[in-house]
Amino acid sequence: MESSTYSGDTDDVIIDLDDVARELDIPLNASYVLNGLDTINPVLIIDGSIYLIGKYEETIGECLVLHESDGSLMFHEETGPSEVNLFSGKCIVDSRQLPLKQIKPVARLEKILKFRLMTEAEKKEASDKNEQQAAPCE
Repeated sequence: MESSTYSGDTDDVIIDLDDVARELDIPLNASYVLNGLDTINPVLIIDGSIYLIGKYEETIGECLVLHESDGSLMFHEETGPSEVNLFSGKCIVDSRQLPLKQIKPVARLEKILKFRLMTEAEKKEASDKNEQQAAPCE
């Protein structure tokens, strides 16, 4: 494997919305706010109306995040002499060969941040906490 493009200076985290996405429709272009990423239970608010609470889960070993990009087609060159070969010395594309893909590592992870819908009590608690933090000091 060639040298990686990611560094160990930061903690990368995958945000897992699989459980939530099964329950409701999240628009692709929805705005979101992620609060408390450095806390035990971060809060994700989507479109100002969907409230989610997260929990970090340790992975078993390390997870690699990979990026897939289109590669080039594979060419075969005729290598031996042939009386009937009309393409002697030419490169041809094998029509049965699928296009190749290049895969490169992007990040190394040790944590996954899984989200679930917040209960009404958790929403109220988060709202109260935000109001206390936003209140001016006298």
